Amino acid sequence: MKALHALLASPFTLPSIPKVVALLLSELDRDEPDLKKITQLISTDPALTTRLLRVSNSAAFQLSGKINSVSESLAILGLGHVRTMAAEAATGTSFKAVLGIHLQQFWGYSLNVAKVSRSLAGVVRQNQQAAFTCGLIHAVGELAMHLGMPEDVAELDREVSPLDLRRARAERRHFGFCYAQVGSGYARQWRFPEQIVDALEHQYQPFENNVYEPLAGVIHLATWRARAKEANLDERALAVSFPGEVGEVLGLDIDMVLQQDPIDWNDQRPGRISL
Repeated sequence: MKALHALLASPFTLPSIPKVVALLLSELDRDEPDLKKITQLISTDPALTTRLLRVSNSAAFQLSGKINSVSESLAILGLGHVRTMAAEAATGTSFKAVLGIHLQQFWGYSLNVAKVSRSLAGVVRQNQQAAFTCGLIHAVGELAMHLGMPEDVAELDREVSPLDLRRARAERRHFGFCYAQVGSGYARQWRFPEQIVDALEHQYQPFENNVYEPLAGVIHLATWRARAKEANLDERALAVSFPGEVGEVLGLDIDMVLQQDPIDWNDQRPGRISL
C-alpha cells in the first residue's frame, strides 16, 4: 500500500473533458477569441483549471499563492499559455480513462460542487471565486489515488463507490488518509493560495483539531449536497445525513443549503457552458 508521501511524489496527468478541449481549441482559432467564453469553458474542467492555476501561481509570475480563479489566471497569462495548455490537453494521454471512475459522472458532479460552493460562499460572505475553484477541484485527490495506487483503490471501490458520502471515512480507515489530504498535498506543491490548500485539506472534517477554515465548511456542505443528489437521497435520508455541526458553525441549516441547488441540476453535460 502506498504511503501519502510516496503518492504525492508521483506525478500524474489529470484527464480533461474532450468536448471542452475541442470547443476551447475552436474558440482559440478564431480571429478574435471571446475571453469570456474561454473563461467559462476552462471553468467547467477540473484538469484545465488545475493546469492554469499551476502556471499562474508558479514562481515565474511572482504571484505564487495569490491566484484563486480562472479569470485571475487569464488576466496575467494571456492566450498564448492557454493555447499551449489546450494543445497539450488534446494529446491522447490527457483523455485516458481512470479505472474505477466514471469520468462523465465525475465531471458533472465536480461542476455541481463548484456551483453550490460558490452560492454558499456568497451566503456566508466568503470569496466566491475561490469557493468555485475549490469546489471544482476538491476531488482531484480521488483521481490521483485511482491513478497512483489503482489496485489498492479498486479493492475499496468494491465496498464504497468513489462518490459515496462515506468515501472519505472509508479511505481514512483503509489507507490512513483520504482524497482531501492528497488534493491539498498536490495543491501545496503547486503553490496554490493557502486558503484553497487549507480548504482542500480540511474539507472532510472542517473544524477538526480546532481548525477554523470557513471555506472548508462550505466545500464540505457542497460536497454533501452533490453526493446526496448522486445517491438520489429522499427527504428523510437528506435530513439524517446532513452535517448539522458544520452547518451550525457557518449559520446554515439544511433548508438554506438545499436552496442553493443550481437551476440547471438536470442538465450537466460536460462541455455545455453553464456557470
